[in-house]
Amino acid sequence: MFVDGLIAIAALIFLTDLLDTIGQLILKSSINKIDTHAFSFRHVFRFLRILLKDIRVWVGFVLSGLSLAVWLYVLTKAELGFAFSLDSMRYILIAAASAVFLKERLTAGRWMGIASVVIGIMLVAAGGKH
Repeated sequence: MFVDGLIAIAALIFLTDLLDTIGQLILKSSINKIDTHAFSFRHVFRFLRILLKDIRVWVGFVLSGLSLAVWLYVLTKAELGFAFSLDSMRYILIAAASAVFLKERLTAGRWMGIASVVIGIMLVAAGGKH
């Protein structure tokens, strides 16, 4: 794979991660507004009915679908091991976006995990043939 091709594949993988991160944020913020304290089959059906009526849930599904479509294209152009390793950026994006937009707390353990993912991505990107 040429350098230009590698940059294009990395950009497409970043796009899949970005689309999925936005979709997950939308889905999470949507379900946070639904009362899920009681559990019974009646509540499960009520939960599903509320979800299916929420436009934000559908937007989240569409973004996840677009992410999947781009990902499938990436798989036609890159080795799975390389693409999947680079796709780990998704964990970094979701953690950071959750902290910023959902006010979730990033503990020291999570930061260490994120650092491990970054180091792993760098090692995979630097090694092996592309």
